[in-house]
Amino acid sequence: MYDYLIVGAGLYGAVFAREAADSGKSVLVVDRRPHIAGNVYTEQVEGIHVHKYGAHIFHTNNKTVWDYVNRFAVFNRFTNSPVANYKGKLYSLPFNMYTFNQMWGVVTPAEAAAKIAEQRREITGEPRNLEEQAISLVGRDIYETLVRGYTEKQWGRDCKDLPAFIIRRLPVRLTFDNNYFNALYQGIPVGGYTNFVANMLDGIEVRLDTDYMIHRGELSELARKTVYTGAIDAYFDYFAGCLEYRSVRFETELLDIPNFQGNAAVNYTDRETPWTRIIEHKWFEFGRDEAGNELPKTVISREYSSEWKPGDEPYYPVNDAKNGALYAQYKALADKEQNVIFGGRLGEYKYYDMDQVIGAALERAHAELA
Repeated sequence: MYDYLIVGAGLYGAVFAREAADSGKSVLVVDRRPHIAGNVYTEQVEGIHVHKYGAHIFHTNNKTVWDYVNRFAVFNRFTNSPVANYKGKLYSLPFNMYTFNQMWGVVTPAEAAAKIAEQRREITGEPRNLEEQAISLVGRDIYETLVRGYTEKQWGRDCKDLPAFIIRRLPVRLTFDNNYFNALYQGIPVGGYTNFVANMLDGIEVRLDTDYMIHRGELSELARKTVYTGAIDAYFDYFAGCLEYRSVRFETELLDIPNFQGNAAVNYTDRETPWTRIIEHKWFEFGRDEAGNELPKTVISREYSSEWKPGDEPYYPVNDAKNGALYAQYKALADKEQNVIFGGRLGEYKYYDMDQVIGAALERAHAELA
């Protein structure tokens, strides 16, 4: 019998498995997909590591987490500096002095601050929705050009119908700084995320194409304790209803040209363009293969945000009051489960950045294994 059955070979499951194995515990990892690494899975196409489930750029201010991930991969110096395309005109992101110069022609921080302050004044009182919140932070011009269309595509709803808290903190910098995350540590694992997770799972038994929900009875009998990183509502057979998510669909193309857009990420912020952004994967590793050779082809992925339905891949929890109340019911049941640990984005119905999910898995594993 194994000490731990770990359901899901994504980041949370892989970290917990590594910590348990290093503590001398016997571990079995299962995943319903035909590959490890969950949504950070990358596959190589023409020497390019393609992020199959959307762009993943590691960033953190947590030195403990940074030191931990560097045990399993060397990280390059990639810095996320996305570009916004609004009806063919390009703007720098996040909102900074380059953006304000492109938008208004201002050249000093004082001029930019005055312009934003002038446009904020149309909102009086507490913002009642996302539109009012955004205008109160960055003004009408930036809202209409760089926020509204992108947000409505992402959420499938009018900005007036979205809660203000979604956009409570829009980064506004009165400096010439395109570093989106502004984190102390950031980069992409050299060799791709799949290799990174494979190194984490080295020496640990993994069974792929194994759906826990179908084989729950027999799998649970194999271990003393289960770490479950799947959807919490699925675990309880959706007895109270389905938690809601936003999903993403990708259209990926291999192009016989060396350079499509000159940047890893370009956001399309007008409402009329159906996709939210285009990722050009090669630029996560500076357009070169692992030997340092320039790559003659490129791979792009157009991303389309969509309403989630059962059978789709869940990406972003819809953290509104209705879903919060529903999750609370499932969480109360989860807390009563004997010998089951619920963790990760789906198990906790919580949006996690990669460093946060690794930090949470480390904390839970250390408490469990102490």
